[in-house]
Amino acid sequence: VQLAESGGGLVQPGGSLRLSCAASGITVDHNAIAWFRQAPGKEREGVSCIAISDGNTEYVDSVKGRFTISRDNAKNTVYLQMNSLKPEDTAVYYCVASIVECYSESLYVPGWDYGSWGQGTQVTVSS
Repeated sequence: VQLAESGGGLVQPGGSLRLSCAASGITVDHNAIAWFRQAPGKEREGVSCIAISDGNTEYVDSVKGRFTISRDNAKNTVYLQMNSLKPEDTAVYYCVASIVECYSESLYVPGWDYGSWGQGTQVTVSS
């Protein structure tokens, strides 16, 4: 499995970015794709996930109402639309494909560690 993130950059507070995760080699064993982020000096945090089978989505509380995860099956790509960005959203954003299913609280399970991860894309929110 190979995942490649793109779309990061520098944006002012209140601005928007759309991250893309191009996936190849996804198999029937994979249940979901998620976005995680890691800020300097902080632990990695699950942001959002989407189920491969039925498109169910979940979000961490801090991004609900601001971020939207979606998928384009024809392009094998998952997107993260980020609106109303805040300085605290600054981090390296990673996408991961995993056997972990996407359901309430699943962003907190450790199973994502064993998934297939991309190289990350930097998002910086600053004026």
